[in-house]
Amino acid sequence: MGRELEQYKRAVEQSNIVSKTDINGIITFVNEEFCKISGYSKEELIGRNHNIVRHPDVPKKNFKLLWDTILKKETFKTTAKNRAKNGSTFYVNTTITPILNESGGIEEFIAIRYDVTDNVALTEALKKKKKELSILNSALETKVKEQTSELRELNQNLERRIAEETEKSRKKDKLMFQQARLAAMGETISNIAHQWRQPLSELGIIIFTMKKYFMDKNEKGMEKQYEHAKKVITKMSKTIEDFRNFSNPDKEKNSFFVKDMIEDTLSILKGSLRRTAINIEVDIDEHITAYGYKNELSQAILNLISNAKDAFSDKNLDERALKISSKQEDNFTILSVADNAGGIDGAIMDKIFEPYFTTKHANLGTGLGLYIVKTIIEDSMDGIVCVQNENGGTKFTIKIPAISTANQGDA
Repeated sequence: MGRELEQYKRAVEQSNIVSKTDINGIITFVNEEFCKISGYSKEELIGRNHNIVRHPDVPKKNFKLLWDTILKKETFKTTAKNRAKNGSTFYVNTTITPILNESGGIEEFIAIRYDVTDNVALTEALKKKKKELSILNSALETKVKEQTSELRELNQNLERRIAEETEKSRKKDKLMFQQARLAAMGETISNIAHQWRQPLSELGIIIFTMKKYFMDKNEKGMEKQYEHAKKVITKMSKTIEDFRNFSNPDKEKNSFFVKDMIEDTLSILKGSLRRTAINIEVDIDEHITAYGYKNELSQAILNLISNAKDAFSDKNLDERALKISSKQEDNFTILSVADNAGGIDGAIMDKIFEPYFTTKHANLGTGLGLYIVKTIIEDSMDGIVCVQNENGGTKFTIKIPAISTANQGDA
């Protein structure tokens, strides 16, 4: 039995930080682990008061509670903040137990500890990250409130403005473009609401993951999730800026990158496209440019994508595919939008660009979408647009200048 007891004692000493003191708190024994974490040698510790490792930040009332407890022959447990010989701080989970003699009096105290410095550091880091995230959230909330107020006002006036512009557009063709833009704004407002639902849900998952990483002491994983959270918040803020940029009409023609324009357009439609399960493929070299009104071309592409989305709505397809591609030939950019939604009836192919022509229910379309596309491409962008059935779907092809017409003469 004595041999087994000795083995137990050795196991405790090798796996924990152990010290003993007499009834006055004078150290009578320390093991190697105690020396390692404190930085003191056994010779420096034996015979000294245990407050040699006391941290000056710890309130005196904590030590009063400790002595009140152990002098009543009760076990005392706490997480203690200590200071090592070199001045560094370490934290230990501590259990102090009175050892009684045969007459029931206190003979000495034994303290068994284990190092939790990393845990405390992670806790402090998490508090700091939470504070930073709170500041970011506060800033986002303020911006969301401001932008939501603007969007609410736009939405309240949207139906009235569309009705007015629709009536005027029957008399003047130039007002048709404005009507289509207002309709797009209405859909964009809905898309913003849907686009915010996913990142808000994503933020909830991030916070849960950060908690798990904290419990697992995975500081790198926690930092990665924190950076991810900042990106999600920034992306939510960018959604508002994308909407504002899209709503601003171009004042003059400029050269712009086609891929950037397509990505901006798709970001506006992200919410509605997710709901329709359309797989979009973009095959555009990042160096391809076009010359003209970027926002108007974006409006035309948006109309083509919305047209394809409506074509898919009454089709039961295993896979809904939409491909947007581009290339440059001489001084022109060729841009195509192709779907696999079944194509257009040949009997109406020559009518689809006419104003107010639509195959949709009256509540689902005005018949202006493709007319606006033709007007933008041919009148505003000095290009051409054509359509054909191809590979089980419809393919719209747009040809527009890649550079200004003034530069084309010099090329």
